[in-house]
Amino acid sequence: MTKLTADIQANKALFVTETQATRVVWSLRNEEGDWLSVASSEFEDSEVMPFWSTEADAKMQCADEWAEFQPSELPLDIFLEDWMITLVEDGVLVGLNWNESLEGVELEPSDVAKLYL
Repeated sequence: MTKLTADIQANKALFVTETQATRVVWSLRNEEGDWLSVASSEFEDSEVMPFWSTEADAKMQCADEWAEFQPSELPLDIFLEDWMITLVEDGVLVGLNWNESLEGVELEPSDVAKLYL
C-alpha cells in the first residue's frame, strides 16, 4: 500500500524522511542497464529522472510504457554525492516520489541535495 498521495509536497517530504531512515533510494532500470529518464512535464526541453523512497512505489510504475523497467536501489550517500553532481553536469532534473498519476516535484539536483542539510 502506497503512502503517496496527490499532495506532491508531502510526497517530497516523505521521500526525505524515508530515505534518511533506510539510507536507500530507488529508480527504474531496464535489462540493458539504462536508467529511466523522461521529458519534463514542467520545464521545456528538460529531462527528469524519477526516484522513489520505497521499492514498492518504484515497482508500481513498472507498467505500460515503463513495463521493461524494474526497481533498482542506490545507496543514499552515492545518490547525494555522485548522482547529484552527474545530473547537474548532464542538465537532468530529479523527480521525487511521483504518485500513481506520475505527478510529483521536479527539482534541480542541487536543490535535492539541500533537502538533506
